[in-house]
Amino acid sequence: MSSDEHGAPQAALSRTLKHRHVTMITIGGIIGAGLFVGSSVAIADAGPAAVLSYLGSGVIIVLLMQMLGEMAVTLPSVRSFSEFTRVALGHGAGFVCGWLYWYFWVVVIPVEAIAGAVLLHAWLGWPTWALGLGLMGAMTGVNLMSARSYGEFEFWFASIKVAAIIVFIALAAGFVFGFAPAGLVSANLSGHGGFAPHGMLAVLAGLATVFFAMTGAEITTVAAAESAEPARAIATMTRSVMLRILVFYVLSILCIVAVVSWRRVVPGFSPFTLALMASGHPWIARSMSVVILTAVLSCLNSAFYVCSRVLFVLAEQGDAPKWLVKVNARRVPARSVAVGAVVGVLGIVANAAAPTGVFAFLVNAGGALIVFIYLLTATSQIRLRLKHRRERQPEPSIRMWGFPWLSYATIGGLLAVLVAMAMSPDLASQLYASLAALVIAVSAYALRRRLAPRVHVSAGDQA
Repeated sequence: MSSDEHGAPQAALSRTLKHRHVTMITIGGIIGAGLFVGSSVAIADAGPAAVLSYLGSGVIIVLLMQMLGEMAVTLPSVRSFSEFTRVALGHGAGFVCGWLYWYFWVVVIPVEAIAGAVLLHAWLGWPTWALGLGLMGAMTGVNLMSARSYGEFEFWFASIKVAAIIVFIALAAGFVFGFAPAGLVSANLSGHGGFAPHGMLAVLAGLATVFFAMTGAEITTVAAAESAEPARAIATMTRSVMLRILVFYVLSILCIVAVVSWRRVVPGFSPFTLALMASGHPWIARSMSVVILTAVLSCLNSAFYVCSRVLFVLAEQGDAPKWLVKVNARRVPARSVAVGAVVGVLGIVANAAAPTGVFAFLVNAGGALIVFIYLLTATSQIRLRLKHRRERQPEPSIRMWGFPWLSYATIGGLLAVLVAMAMSPDLASQLYASLAALVIAVSAYALRRRLAPRVHVSAGDQA
């Protein structure tokens, strides 16, 4: 247990996550159903040039992770990546960033539970709402047991996803280089309208679609707080995430567009399955539904974990009800986990009453929130680095490459994602919904400051 400045005991989280857990949590955060199924939308919209959308989004994510690595080793006591914003930009920015991040992930809980229930319904025929509630109960139980339980489940979920991608790349590459009919690959990459059949504007628009599929790498900064060496865990992840993004995303998408014509890719249907069937492996293609379900459950598991820890930290800072700062005997913030479970159950029940409207609302609710959060994060890194330079403090062991220009370029890339959303008819509504959520969060902080001025000293004030 730790104590605040008045000597009162505070709840403390566990330190039971191993290095292998944090490693696979990071990978699991990057690889989700957005790759296995959502990639169909990017390929259908941009053609083979979707590879460039994935490459561009991957570069932005890599730069953001390097920024987080620098801030993590500079401020090892900060336990949630959203709290770097509080240290750098003040309590108002920390309040807004923390609540937007919680909202982003709490919406994911019912979305993934419903998606998993739909997959199971196709196999079992049971009511979707009942299956959704069953998944909610299972993941709630996992997250109430211990951080170690979450880590173990995520370790195996992520291992299945990684193995599936490695097998897919090996089989697809073997087909491309050894068994593909002459001229098929070149025809798929440059025929049917060319490499970029809809122009580079479609590649830019695809940047937004792809970017949201690749978010989640920052979960490592949340999970690392419950490991023995948080700063080391984050530092390791920032060094390895680049290769994994290039291999798991860019190479797998390149294999898909080389094996099958982009015109055959149907949005909502896994292009991985299509490519495996086209390359003569239908028996493996059938197993992709199991991998997709694993990806959905992994994301649901992670959403529960992130929501509970972010809410716990917000409560510690006085930005959420204090009764949430309580852990059970296994040092799990059980009340914060329960809040996420309640939101998930309400989402499933509402979806059962109005399936089309509610699910569409939940999918759109997250929108551009993560881009706003990343913009605050990038701005925080610049602010902290300049502050340390002015104070002539030692350079951190992990530093942002090409500072400050690559930091500014990262912000430029994030703004490009917002521009792409505004230009896309399918994504513009999500951007406006996210702007509304941002306005609500800022207004909530203004109201909170008026009604309950901050009286305690936080880690941000001591930095």
